[in-house]
Amino acid sequence: MSQTVTKALLLNRIHSRVGITKREAGTLVDSIFDTICQSLEEGDKVKISGFGNWEVRSKGERPGRNPRTLQAITISSRRVVTFKASQVLKAALNSRH
Repeated sequence: MSQTVTKALLLNRIHSRVGITKREAGTLVDSIFDTICQSLEEGDKVKISGFGNWEVRSKGERPGRNPRTLQAITISSRRVVTFKASQVLKAALNSRH
């Protein structure tokens, strides 16, 4: 059965596995996420060995189409976050299949 991993689930698992309080686990999870977000905002790549890489890429302005009206529109330029899974993660996922 599939389960959604939430921040609450992460801190509960850290609490039970590491033996720190839920408050400390929450602070730890928040700190990790804040560090990742801040690094991406500054344009840095984030690499977690054995898991994967996050990177910010810039997408230029491009033509598009409104799917309801089929009217041509311009999609503005923006920054997007991409994730590429590591070979270790890919191998782990495929070995369980």
